[in-house]
Amino acid sequence: MTPTAIGDLFTNAMYLVLVIVVVIIVPSLVVGLIVSTFQAATQINEQTLSFLPRLVVTLLAIIALGPWAVNAVIDYTRELFMNIPFLIG
Repeated sequence: MTPTAIGDLFTNAMYLVLVIVVVIIVPSLVVGLIVSTFQAATQINEQTLSFLPRLVVTLLAIIALGPWAVNAVIDYTRELFMNIPFLIG
């Protein structure tokens, strides 16, 4: 196994993790920005007003995109196991 192959495996795994995290976190960040803007405009500084919408959106993103994320990880793992003979040499 060459260092380039290890680097490629690591790069692909980190890219997959990054894509999954971004898909789940970005909607929460957008909702947090909207709620923060609303709080700044109305001067309402309630902690639950900023926490609950982000929590709900994050949970909805996990529910909606969870199957896709699991399938992506399973596909990557399956591809990794299928390529073991080629990676070993």
